Amino acid sequence: MRVVFFILCSLAVSSALADDTEKLLGNWKLVSFYTEDVQTKQRNNVYGEHPDGFAGFTPGRFFAFATADGRKTPQAPEEQAAAYRALIAYTGRWRVDGEKFITKVDVAWNPGWVGTEQIRFWRLEGNKLFITSAPVSIPDPNGPDRMMIGYLVWEKEQ
Repeated sequence: MRVVFFILCSLAVSSALADDTEKLLGNWKLVSFYTEDVQTKQRNNVYGEHPDGFAGFTPGRFFAFATADGRKTPQAPEEQAAAYRALIAYTGRWRVDGEKFITKVDVAWNPGWVGTEQIRFWRLEGNKLFITSAPVSIPDPNGPDRMMIGYLVWEKEQ
């Protein structure tokens, strides 16, 4: 009897994970992106009021690309560096684990992410996908590093 109960529970969990995966599949347009300082709760629109970007969940692969609004075509090395700082892009194999999706990064704008697992928390409300990062340490030249959380809202493409 215990074996049957275990099998039924396993099937229910497996079915719930498959349902969650199905809900995420497709293409998503970036609506907003801001960070919040863990200690001060100060919010910052690091990519401006109207960032651009898309994310896609396909069976087995996730990709995301986001840029700040108002980016200019770089003409000088300093402008190239600024353009680089105003984008995020990565891709990799992904999986769902409850309220988290985890991407094993194989290509990224930041080479330090390659080979890492990027963990994001997610929830759906209608056709909107809300993604939150785990706290990450951000270097601060004026004092100790700050811990920041990223908040992104995406809208499902039809």
